[in-house]
Amino acid sequence: MMDYLILSIILLAIGFYGLLTKHDLLKIIISIELIATGASMNFVLLAPLLNKPLGEAFLILAFSTDTCVTGIVLALLVMASKKYGTSDMRKLAKLKHSQSIEKEEGRSSQISGDDA
Repeated sequence: MMDYLILSIILLAIGFYGLLTKHDLLKIIISIELIATGASMNFVLLAPLLNKPLGEAFLILAFSTDTCVTGIVLALLVMASKKYGTSDMRKLAKLKHSQSIEKEEGRSSQISGDDA
């Protein structure tokens, strides 16, 4: 049991490391999946200590919701990659920032154009 607990902690640590250091959306998704898997393993491993089947029930719920969320996030990743041509978080953030600046400039030119 202790070996699996160490494995789940290692999975959590690798997931958090990837989440904090990577900038590619696919690598971030994989890091989040590692965190979810490590957390689910902890629930299953620690449930027998309480003598309740809560860990197994949570595992079924966690796997089903995690699968749905992963499918949606991967679909969004494909859409963002096709629309913007990148999956780098830094570049997508710059695109969002530049689009908000363009909208503000468009509004200010419309306001000044209406006054003239």
